[in-house]
Amino acid sequence: MDGRRLVLKLRVMAALAINRRQAALALVDRMLEHQSGDAEALAIRAHVHAQLGRKAAAIEDLRGLLDLHPHLSAAHWFNLAFLLEEQGQLDGAEAAFRKSIEMDPRLDRAWYGLGLVLIRQRRFDEAALALEKNTKLQPMSPYGWYQLARVHMDRHRPEEARRIVRHLKNFEPKVAAQLEREIGAG
Repeated sequence: MDGRRLVLKLRVMAALAINRRQAALALVDRMLEHQSGDAEALAIRAHVHAQLGRKAAAIEDLRGLLDLHPHLSAAHWFNLAFLLEEQGQLDGAEAAFRKSIEMDPRLDRAWYGLGLVLIRQRRFDEAALALEKNTKLQPMSPYGWYQLARVHMDRHRPEEARRIVRHLKNFEPKVAAQLEREIGAG
């Protein structure tokens, strides 16, 4: 890392530490002027754009980053997928979640995100598989279990949903009660 880039990076980190996102963006742009494909700078800029609510700019930065460095990190694919899903770009989100999972099959959040996208696409059988993988990786998190129970109801498998309610009662009784009310699994 050359001295100029190091100084700019430190200034970016300082600006972010004191919540000066606009200043950080200007400094990141200066980093990119010197090296347009700087993966770290592109990732930082995408993150700051997302924090500022500039989702389209964040997506553009992540796409640029991943076009240049497609094997850099499963997390970057996950972040892109998350933003695309949030913007209703479900096909792109699905592809990005799948790429994230391909790079790191243990990334439970990517399995969960994929499940949510598949639910929105009304592809319930595939969603169930993704959520089952999520619950295997994160067995004590109620979110995957909750969504999986809802998918079982959509697949007309109420007994599977009731089984999940009984399971959740062991460690998340409030979530189990909410789910029980929603699906009528008394």
